[in-house]
Amino acid sequence: MFDLDGTLVDTMGGFADLAAEVMAARHGLEWAHGRARYLETSGLPFVKQLEIISPGHAQNPAASDEFELRKLAVCEATSMDERTVAGLEELRAMGLKLVVSSNTGQNVVDQFSAREAFRFDLALGFDPELGLAKGRPHVERALGTFGVGRDELLFVGDSLKDGDLADECGVAFVGRLGTFQHGDFERRSAGAVTIPHVGDLPALLRRMMPAE
Repeated sequence: MFDLDGTLVDTMGGFADLAAEVMAARHGLEWAHGRARYLETSGLPFVKQLEIISPGHAQNPAASDEFELRKLAVCEATSMDERTVAGLEELRAMGLKLVVSSNTGQNVVDQFSAREAFRFDLALGFDPELGLAKGRPHVERALGTFGVGRDELLFVGDSLKDGDLADECGVAFVGRLGTFQHGDFERRSAGAVTIPHVGDLPALLRRMMPAE
C-alpha cells in the first residue's frame, strides 16, 4: 500500500508552497512557518492539519476548500517518474498486489489512477460519505478485497503520520525519504526502515524475504 503525494509522485513541495500561501492569506501565518507546519502535520487531510495548526480558527473550512480546489493543478501537472514505474512493475512481477492509499480526495485519486499508464490493483482516497480514509478504513478495504492478513500488508509513506497510522493498524511500515529524513523516522520509531525512492523497494523486499 502506497501513500500518493510525496511517495509515488513528487507533489509535496508544491502542496507545501500552496498551503503556506493559503494560511498566510487566511490565517496571517508567516509563510515559512506555515510551510513548515504543513510538512510537520502531513499525512492528514488538510482540514485536519488546519485544526492542529490553528485550532478552531474561523477560516479553517474556507482555507481547506481553497487548498483542495487549487491543489488539483499541482496534481494534474505531476506524474510518477520512470524509476517509480519501473519499481512498481518489478513489484508486480514478484506477484504483489499494489494499492494507492491516500488522504487526497477520492475523485483526485481516481483521476490520477486513470491518467497513469500503470494500473494499480486498488486506488483508495478520502471520501467520508463512503467511509474511506487512510489508515484503518483503507486497511480494512484491502484486507477484504484481497483476502489477506495484516501480516501480509506493507505500507509505504513519506510522512511520520503514515508511520503512526501503520502502527495503529498493525501493519508493517517503510518510510520513503524526502519529506522527512531517516533520522526523523528513527526518532519516531527506533529501528525504522526507510528507502530513498520507491524504486529501491523491490531490492529491500528481496533482502527481507526468507531464503527458500
